Amino acid sequence: MPRNNKTPLIQKIAKQAFMTFKCLKYPSNVDNTNFAEKQAELNSLVTAIRAADLKISPRESKVTSGTAEQQPPVSYMHICETEMFSMGVFLLRTGASIPLHDHPGMNGMLKVIYGKVSIRCFDKVESGHPVSAAPPRFDPPLPPNQNDSLWRTVLRSVAEYSETSGPCLLTPQRDNLHQVEAVDGPAAFLDILAPPYDPDAGRDCHYYRVLQIQVDPAGTGEKGNQDQQEEKEGKENEMWLLEVSQPEDFWCGGEPYPGPVVSV
Repeated sequence: MPRNNKTPLIQKIAKQAFMTFKCLKYPSNVDNTNFAEKQAELNSLVTAIRAADLKISPRESKVTSGTAEQQPPVSYMHICETEMFSMGVFLLRTGASIPLHDHPGMNGMLKVIYGKVSIRCFDKVESGHPVSAAPPRFDPPLPPNQNDSLWRTVLRSVAEYSETSGPCLLTPQRDNLHQVEAVDGPAAFLDILAPPYDPDAGRDCHYYRVLQIQVDPAGTGEKGNQDQQEEKEGKENEMWLLEVSQPEDFWCGGEPYPGPVVSV
């Protein structure tokens, strides 16, 4: 009988990711229509991926080991990496989250393969420091020496994703900062970044904390009610972030990838 030469879905994804993001390696040669078509094909393949395709079994929801407190809240399974993109799987334990962080100059795709995650996405309003707008008063107050670490941002979305959802996408300009939190148990997602993180190329990972703004107890002024409402609506999604070191309660461990071998 003939041998089964069916190509694993994850191999098809890797090949399509290479073809798609190769366009971005040489921006002067990018045909926007061609890139959009390749990206749509990649999106379709990624949408179909499930944990079983990677030989990954959902983790138990509850802690069963006395040493679980020493285990990392998040683990990573490396699948492959080229100069064009990296691909792997993040596994989040029950109640775990990946803190708010960025992807400088990078595109990305996040596809849940089991469980459910909540994702908050932000965009930076300005690309450099110092910020042009005068920062508001924060609660608690921010020391003056931290003003250079402030970023004015817009909260773009808050949404939940499961294995039946399409991928969550990010670009260098859109939804580039995000926080990922496991919901109602453990979760895992396939992660594709293009190009990969590389501190030497200016693509290091930075972490952020959302700052609370002091509420004006008076809330009065000379503006009419309509003007006040329009100003409120324009700023309701504006948020200020403080760039911080990696949170002490977050670290990422490594696990072997059990799925089909991928070659690019």
